[in-house]
Amino acid sequence: QVQLVESGGGLVQPGGSLRLSCAASGSIFSIHAMGWYRQTPGKQRELVATITSGGSTNYADSVKGRFTISRDNAKNTVYLQMNSLKPEDTAVYYCNAHILTAGSLTSMWYWGQGTQVTVSS
Repeated sequence: QVQLVESGGGLVQPGGSLRLSCAASGSIFSIHAMGWYRQTPGKQRELVATITSGGSTNYADSVKGRFTISRDNAKNTVYLQMNSLKPEDTAVYYCNAHILTAGSLTSMWYWGQGTQVTVSS
């Protein structure tokens, strides 16, 4: 079994910063792409940022220049540094990862449980 556990969400004022973390654990053989998505009530989950195993990154236009995704392969952890936060960044943030588990022939996508980020004065 694989688990993704997010942490670091909370309440922050506009213009502030937060750092989200997501640690993968379990019978992991290798992790390929990892990413962050977010969702607000009544809307579809949307991509925020992704990072490949080699470190290539991709960002939604709405967060470019403000958010930075990174990963620590030794710790099976992906991070999202969020700066200059805006009220419209308020959402539940989910991490996901494409993981090959020990003994498996194919990789699967796994999701974390989500962490709430609220940007408000």
